[in-house]
Amino acid sequence: MDGHSLAYRAFFALPAENFSTTTGQTTNAVYGFASMLANTLRDEAPTHFAVAFDVSRKTWRSEEFAEYKANRSKTPDEFKGQVALIGELLDAMRVRRFAVDGFEADDVIATLATRAEAEGFEVSIVTGDRDAFQLVSDRVTVLYPTKGVSELTRFTPEKVQEKYGLSPAQYPDYAALRGDPSDNLPGIPGVGEKTAAKWINQFGSFAELVERVDEVKGKAGQNLRDHLESVQLNRRLTEMVRDVELPCGPDDLARAPYDQEELRGVLDTLEFRHQNFRDRLFAVDPGGAEEEQAPAEGVSVDGTVLTAGELAPWLEEHRGSMLGLATVDEWKLGAGGVSQVALATAAGPAVWFDPSQLDEADERAFAAWAADAERLKVVHDAKGIMRVFAEHGWSVEGVSMDTALAAYLDKPGRRSFALDALSVEYLGRELGPAAEASGQLALGVEEHAEADALMVKARTVLDLGVMFEERLAQVGAAELLRELELPTSALLARMERAGIAADREWLQGLEQQFADAAQQAVKEAHAAVGHEFNLGSPKQLQEVLFGELGLPKTKKTKTGWTTDADALAWLAQQTEHELPVLMLRYREQQKLRTTVEGLIKTIAADGRIHTSFSQTVAATGRLSSTEPNLQNVPVRTDEGRAIRRGFRVGGAYESLMTADYSQIELRVMAHLSEDEGLIEAFTSGEDLHTTVASQVFGVAPAEVDPEMRRKIKAMSYGLAYGLSAFGLSQQLDVPPDEARRLMDTFFERFGGVRDYLHHVVEEARAIGYTQTIMGRRRYLPDLNSDNRQRREMAERMALNAPIQGTAADIVKVAMLRVDEALRAEELRSRLLLQVHDEIVLEVASGERDAVEELVRREMAGAVELRAPLDVSVGHGGDWESAAH
Repeated sequence: MDGHSLAYRAFFALPAENFSTTTGQTTNAVYGFASMLANTLRDEAPTHFAVAFDVSRKTWRSEEFAEYKANRSKTPDEFKGQVALIGELLDAMRVRRFAVDGFEADDVIATLATRAEAEGFEVSIVTGDRDAFQLVSDRVTVLYPTKGVSELTRFTPEKVQEKYGLSPAQYPDYAALRGDPSDNLPGIPGVGEKTAAKWINQFGSFAELVERVDEVKGKAGQNLRDHLESVQLNRRLTEMVRDVELPCGPDDLARAPYDQEELRGVLDTLEFRHQNFRDRLFAVDPGGAEEEQAPAEGVSVDGTVLTAGELAPWLEEHRGSMLGLATVDEWKLGAGGVSQVALATAAGPAVWFDPSQLDEADERAFAAWAADAERLKVVHDAKGIMRVFAEHGWSVEGVSMDTALAAYLDKPGRRSFALDALSVEYLGRELGPAAEASGQLALGVEEHAEADALMVKARTVLDLGVMFEERLAQVGAAELLRELELPTSALLARMERAGIAADREWLQGLEQQFADAAQQAVKEAHAAVGHEFNLGSPKQLQEVLFGELGLPKTKKTKTGWTTDADALAWLAQQTEHELPVLMLRYREQQKLRTTVEGLIKTIAADGRIHTSFSQTVAATGRLSSTEPNLQNVPVRTDEGRAIRRGFRVGGAYESLMTADYSQIELRVMAHLSEDEGLIEAFTSGEDLHTTVASQVFGVAPAEVDPEMRRKIKAMSYGLAYGLSAFGLSQQLDVPPDEARRLMDTFFERFGGVRDYLHHVVEEARAIGYTQTIMGRRRYLPDLNSDNRQRREMAERMALNAPIQGTAADIVKVAMLRVDEALRAEELRSRLLLQVHDEIVLEVASGERDAVEELVRREMAGAVELRAPLDVSVGHGGDWESAAH
C-alpha cells in the first residue's frame, strides 16, 4: 500500500470537521486509511503485506528537477500529524512500514513488487498514483481508488490496455509526453492524451520516438522537438526505481498477529469507538479476531417478570441490598412517564415490571423505596431517571452511583457515555442483540425479550457501579461524584422540570424581524452584484466574489477559496466592496432566525421552555444545554438582548433574578498563581483591567485610555484560556510582535502568573493530567506527543483546564448552596437556568430581598479564594431586564 497517497485521498474524501479527538487532533485521514486497510485485507487476504511512505519532498527527483511537485499547495494543517498516527496504527497491527530518505513511496513499492514477482509472488499494489501502472504485469495488479476510498478498480495488463490503448511498459512513455500537472511536470503545447498515446503506438516506445523525432509532422511535431529536453526529463522522473536498498525483502513481510492490547489503546486514543469499525479491523487479524473478554463472574441474572402484588414483597425481601435500576431509554417528558422498570441485585435475582400495572401496595412500596436515602441505588443517567420518575410523583433519593457521571470523571475526554459502550469497554459485555448470543439473558423467553434486556442492563449498571467505586477512589474523584456531581444532577432534574416561561408572540415577532432582515440583505447583495444568486451556495458565492468581482483570494480549500466568516471579514477590510459586509449580515440574521425558530419549537404546553442540561459534554466540567441550546443566545448584542426579553417570569411569580460572579476565571488565576500584584488588583476595589493596565503600561490609573484597557482585558482572559501571542495578535488586530511584547510586559509585572502557567504545563506533562482545586482531572497524554500540533493543543488545554474547571466547580457549588438555602428557609423561589456561569432564578412574591441576600451570601461563600469572589445580581420581569 502507498501510505501517503491513500492517506491524502482519505483526508479529502471524509469531512475533517466530523473527525477529531477531544484534544483537537483531526483524524479523518487515519479513519479513511484504516477503513480502506481493513477492506483490502479482507478482500485480498494477502499472506505478505507492507505500507510505504514518503519521507519528504526532497528526493532524487527534486534534486534533478528543482520544480518537481513545487506547484503543490502547502499541506493542510488538519492533515499534519495524521501520517504519524497511521504509523502508530500499523505498528500495533504489526504491519511492516517503509520510508527511505531520498526516495518516494513509489520507488519502495516498485522495488518490493519487482523482487516479489521474481520470487514467484502474486502482487497487488494499492495506490492512488497512476505511475504505478508501469508495474502492472501478469503477476502484478494495481488496485486504484476510483471513488473516494471506498471502491478499488483492478488494473491488469488488459485493463491498462483497455483504458489507455497502451501496454503497462508503455505507460511511463505516455505519461512523459502527456506531462503531469500534479507533479509539476510540463506537457507539450497542443499535445493531449490522445496524441501522446498515438505517438507511442506509432513508434512503439518513447526511445524510438526520440530517435525518429523528425518524422513527426505538423505543429505538434515541432512542439515536440522544441520541448524534447523537458520531455526526456519527464521520462527519467516518471520511471520508478526498482532497486532501492531496503532492510528486508518480500519474504520478511509475512503478516503477523496484532498486538491487540496496543491496538485497542491506539483506537481509544484516536477515539474510534464505533464497534462496527473496530470489528472490521480486528476481523482481519491473522492471529484471530479480537478476543472476547470473559463476562464478569455472576453476570447471569435470575429474572422474574412481576405482576400486580409481587413488587412490594420483593422489595421487602431485598431491603438490605443495593440495587441496580434501569428504565427504557426512549422516555420523553410528558409522554406518559416510565413504561418499564428493572431492578437487579449483585447476588443474581432481578425483576421487571410495568409501573402502570402496579397495585396500590406495590405503588406505595416502590415510591417509599425510591424516596428512601438509606436504600442505595445505582443508575445510569440519574438526572433523566429523576426527571421522568417525577412524572409519576416519585422522588428519587439514595443514588450512590451514576455510571454515566462516573465514566465522565474517569475519562472526561471520551465522546460517548452510553451504557452499551461502557459495558463493552469496562466489563467486556455486549448489550442489545449481541447479548443473546453470549448467553447473558435472564429468561431466554421470546415474549419477554424486552424484560430480559432491561434486567441485564440493570445488572450491568450495578456491576459498572461497583467497578467505578474502586476506580474513582484510586484517582481521588469519589468525593467529587458524591458531593458535587450527583447533587448537581438532582438539582438539574428539578430545574429542567420547572423550565422558564416564554413569550411565544414576542419570539414569533423576532423570528419575522430576523427573516425580513436576512431577505433585505439578499436584495442588497443582488443589487451590489447586479444580478441574483444564491447567497447560501458557497460555489456561487465564490464565483461572484473571486470570478466576477475579482476580489483578493482567501485561503484555498478543497472546494475552492474559503468564504467563511473570517474570510469575509478580511475581504471587508481589504476592499471597499459591500458584498462581504452584506454576506456577514445575511448569515448573522439567518443564524438569529434559526435560533429563535428553535426556541419557539421547544415551548411546551405549559408555556415554558424546558432545556436539557448535560454534565458530561465539556471536559472542563462546565454545564451545557440542548433542546434548545440556550448558550446559543447571544449575550452582548442588541439582537441577543431582544431574544432574552422573550424569556419571562411565570404567572405565579414576581420577577426573574440573575446572579453571577464578576471575572471568576481571573480570580481563580490569581488564586492558583498566588501572584501578589494580581491579588492586590482584585482586593483594591478598583476596576481590575484599569488597575492592571496602569501597572503594565506604567501610567496612573486615571491615564489608562479605553484602548489600553481593551488590550489588557483581552490578554487577561486570553491567558486563562491558553491564548498564544499569535492568537492575541489576531484578537487585538495588532502585529504578533506587539502582542508578544504586551504579554512579556505583563509577565514582567506579574511574574507569579508566568511561573504558574509554566509550572502547570510541566507538572501535567510529568503526571499526565491537570487538576482543579476540587480534584477534577483533565487527562492530556498528548503533552508528550512527538506531533507538534497535538502537543501544542494539549499545552493550551493544560493552561486553561485548571482555571476553567475550577470556575465550573465553583458555579456548581454555588447552585447547590443557593438551592439548599432556599429549601431550608422554606422559600418558594427556585432556580431555573444556569447558562454561561449565570444563574437565573424565579422569585416568588414578597421574597425578593430575602432571596437576593441569600444568593449573595451563598455564592460568595462557595469557596475561599485569595482573590475574593464578587457576586453581581439583577432583577426584572424578563431575562434581559434582570441583567446586571
